[in-house]
Amino acid sequence: MTPEPERRPFAHLERALSAPRPLPSEAEDAGSLPPVFQFSQQSLQTYVDCARRFQLRYVLGQRWPAPQSEPLHEYEAMLERGSQFHLLVQRHLLGIPPEQLTPADPDLAAWWDAYLRTPPPDLPEAARMPEVQMSIPVGDQRLLARYDLLAIDPGQRAVIVDWKTAHVRPDRAELANRLQSHVYPYVLVEAGAYLFGGPVHPDQVSLVYWFAQDPNRPEVFQYSAARHAEDAAYLSDLIAEIVARDPTQVWELTLEESRCQYCIYRSLCNRGVTAGPLESADLDEPGFDFDFDLDEIEEIAF
Repeated sequence: MTPEPERRPFAHLERALSAPRPLPSEAEDAGSLPPVFQFSQQSLQTYVDCARRFQLRYVLGQRWPAPQSEPLHEYEAMLERGSQFHLLVQRHLLGIPPEQLTPADPDLAAWWDAYLRTPPPDLPEAARMPEVQMSIPVGDQRLLARYDLLAIDPGQRAVIVDWKTAHVRPDRAELANRLQSHVYPYVLVEAGAYLFGGPVHPDQVSLVYWFAQDPNRPEVFQYSAARHAEDAAYLSDLIAEIVARDPTQVWELTLEESRCQYCIYRSLCNRGVTAGPLESADLDEPGFDFDFDLDEIEEIAF
């Protein structure tokens, strides 16, 4: 059966590209979200942490060449090491023998050894899908989730695994409050019926944060129907709030100025010049551009 036009994958993209674009006005010069924009856990976390940072990055597209952490070369090496770890795990999960993937970098090799010796426990085995994206509608907008690993036994369990390679380990309460812990299971439940031949119930879903620096103590969060209902309301309201904001106004800065030392816009906002130290940085915070190129990962839209 052919899907209805409004329900077809990427129908939102077709509508946005075919819609007539008016000539820029003075108000539009102040910036607005791109016509084809997908919210994500990172962009939503950015907004929750600092509305002004969201405006500068996603609305105005502001480039500001301030380093996010010092020393800069070590920061860049840490980002590259994390990216390489994700790539190693992806290749291993796709069937490449581990002995063919031994890295030369000693820190990366330690993480790789930790993964091989102490992987996340008790994962479903029927389907294991590394580096997969899903996109769902939320009102008139789109919400994207990019998963390091989905492990699924259809009709039984679905486990989301997220690899963490930063020096800093957040406590459980902080992880629970992050937008990632709301967005990832919510998107999976909403999209699951299209992927696995039937609905994925919230109580079948869990989210595992696995730490390369501390592999014996993963953090596991069990999802539930109550949490799913709360997330549906919260994410819908949050996205609607952002979309309704006036782009011609200067959005408010965070009241927690400690966040600013790892933000590339800190000097633009008169919140300091010197970058924060790498040893205290959490590279999974939204101020850090620890992202793969989205074009490199196939997306599934609903």
